[in-house]
Amino acid sequence: MTRKLHHFHGGLHLDFHKSMSMREAVERAPLPGQLVLPLHQHIGEPAEPEVAAGDHVLKGQRIARATDYVSAPVHAPSSGTVIAIEDRPVPHPSGLSAPCIVIEPDGQDQWCELRPVADYRKLDRSALRNRIRDAGIVGMGGAGFPTYIKLNPAQDHAIETLILNGAECEPYITCDARLMQERPREIIEGLKIMRHALHARQCLIGIEDNKPEAIAALREALTAEEATFIEICVIPTIYPAGGEKQLIKVLTGKEIPRNSLPASMGVICHNVGTAAAVYRAIVHGEPLISRFVTITGEACERPRNLEVALGTPVATLLEAGQCDREKMAKLILGGPMMGFELANDTVPVVKTSNCILALPELRSPSSQPVLPCIRCGECANVCPACLLPQQLYWYSRARDMDKVQDHYLFDCIECGCCAYVCPSHIPLVHYFRYAKTEIWAQEREKKKADLARRRHEFRLERLEREKREKEERQRRKKELLKKKQAEKGEAVDPKKAAIEAAMQRVKARREQQNAEAQNTETPGEEQQATVDEPDQKRKQGEHGE
Repeated sequence: MTRKLHHFHGGLHLDFHKSMSMREAVERAPLPGQLVLPLHQHIGEPAEPEVAAGDHVLKGQRIARATDYVSAPVHAPSSGTVIAIEDRPVPHPSGLSAPCIVIEPDGQDQWCELRPVADYRKLDRSALRNRIRDAGIVGMGGAGFPTYIKLNPAQDHAIETLILNGAECEPYITCDARLMQERPREIIEGLKIMRHALHARQCLIGIEDNKPEAIAALREALTAEEATFIEICVIPTIYPAGGEKQLIKVLTGKEIPRNSLPASMGVICHNVGTAAAVYRAIVHGEPLISRFVTITGEACERPRNLEVALGTPVATLLEAGQCDREKMAKLILGGPMMGFELANDTVPVVKTSNCILALPELRSPSSQPVLPCIRCGECANVCPACLLPQQLYWYSRARDMDKVQDHYLFDCIECGCCAYVCPSHIPLVHYFRYAKTEIWAQEREKKKADLARRRHEFRLERLEREKREKEERQRRKKELLKKKQAEKGEAVDPKKAAIEAAMQRVKARREQQNAEAQNTETPGEEQQATVDEPDQKRKQGEHGE
């Protein structure tokens, strides 16, 4: 029975340019002289190094551990020597550098000890998730969210449907299509492992209808028993059908509410590449150390897909694709709609890298000047998230971050449909990314200010507490004094008693000073008398004369 498909709002019919990189079977990319492994290849906190410069590591060995719940470890893609742990350029729109572990391969490609699972069905779900976490697996579709977290929904979220995303709707990219065509059993086995972790009732694999070879390969690999709970769903080719919420809407008809996760609606969505990585981690014990990457574009003489060791520089892949440097005008990581331009080709391939796109001048985005917005509304017509890109643009440009959030900026999936159809050539997605970055920066500053305020309030509270404690000690001392006086039968005011005691001390000190003064004056008087005797005799003689 054919599943009833649904439609999402907006979307585009594009020139997909996929056939050029589908002509050859996947081969392993050559191993470079250095593997550069960023510590931050996923959403969440970066990993923490467990090795030091000079250490020898084996293929598959963990070299950086996860530091938080939302984090993922990093493993060595080949055996060799750690030559540095330092900042290197990383694949990011900013073009900045970040901490990386640099390994010099020894050419032996010697594996560390692996721990495959003989029968994953005998593992409880917690142990299975921990195996996936230890393998460093994250979303291979580009988001990079740690996979084990998505396999651990809240207890009140019963998962009805597990969806594998094989739509691969972005132009030029074919790594998932090639994976489905060449390794369908790995994908199906990985899907069954994830189904076991989630206890999902049904599994759906969504593939766009422009990938007939991949569809045929998966259907042929599917057994009759597996077909009772796994369904291959062919969906119309429209961009961005591969978006998580868009694919869920097409396959199930469910719309994920704003600020909610698919798990709250009983649905979990993973990429086909993630399923294959889960299979290799559980069945073979291999961590995530390589992935399929598309090298394509009109500037490549030999566009193709390669299995690439993580940490391989982009320059190595350009050589494998026989890229014409003189012809290349723009180098993009990802697709032409959601990818970003690379500042140089020294950045490494990471877990979320799916495509290296080398475009000539004719295929690069238009260099026409940006014109004023004419309020045509075309951006709203094609937005798959049902937003108003025009309003988001005005508020982002005016830096009114409160208003831009009122128009649900963070529902934007940055698919680029609005910028693609804009007749004024306004780079709308750039404005939206800028606004998101500014809001995140403001949130960080707010957290710092809140922390400083709490510290100040804590100090004031501490000073007030110390003052109260001092007053309490004085009060208890006075009460103790009153109690002693009452025991002696005295009814003296404590204040008066203290004053009287002070006066007695002053009186005693004065008496002591007077006594000391008298002792020093006595010898002085005797001497004065002795001195005065001749004077008296002299005066008597003067009167006698």
